[in-house]
Amino acid sequence: MQRSSVRPEEIALFDDLASRWWDATGPMRPLHMMNPPRADWVLERVRRYFPGPVRILDVGCGAGLLSESLAEAGHEVLGLDAGADVIAAAQAHAAGQGLNLTYRNDTAENLVAEGQKFPVITALEVIEHVTDPAEFIASLASLLEPGGLLFLSTLNRSKRSFLVAKLGAEYLLRLLPVGTHNWNQFITPVELGNLCRGAGLRMSDTAGISYAPMAVKFRISRDTAINYIAMAQAG
Repeated sequence: MQRSSVRPEEIALFDDLASRWWDATGPMRPLHMMNPPRADWVLERVRRYFPGPVRILDVGCGAGLLSESLAEAGHEVLGLDAGADVIAAAQAHAAGQGLNLTYRNDTAENLVAEGQKFPVITALEVIEHVTDPAEFIASLASLLEPGGLLFLSTLNRSKRSFLVAKLGAEYLLRLLPVGTHNWNQFITPVELGNLCRGAGLRMSDTAGISYAPMAVKFRISRDTAINYIAMAQAG
């Protein structure tokens, strides 16, 4: 087994939620609400660079919300997660849908050791949960084909994110289980850009993911103070 960036306590936390992951009104409701705009943002950019279906690696796929959306768009998707229970839930939900979608209970580091490469990699809401963000980005960069695209989303370490995403979402509104996030592990867009450059990638696009209370949904915006999504490119 190669050195891994995963935190065992984080994997256990999300494995405990596996049975309710696909409940749109349950503890993963925010992810269900965020998935459509995030998936659309990713797919729009993939279409700009690749004329047809491509292989996509979805790292930290959980029970497969994004993986299924990418596969439904016609791409060949490998969903990867270190949590055995969430992978089992993902496989169960995808069964019988006829999607070009497979799942694997493993880590990005092990795929690097195997010499695997992908033209597109997604790792949404993952980097704030790993032990070493720099090593994690380096592993993802090693898995990218030349000219490949890496999509990342995370939470900005700002005063607003502490009030809204930590205190508000976990303690006041109970939208997420208490302990889901550690604000000190949030990463600013500048820090993420530096991590990408350190791994030989160029961060070329960034957008905010904002909650619109009147519409009761998330949307892509220019406000990166809380949630944001970014695209980086391999040379």
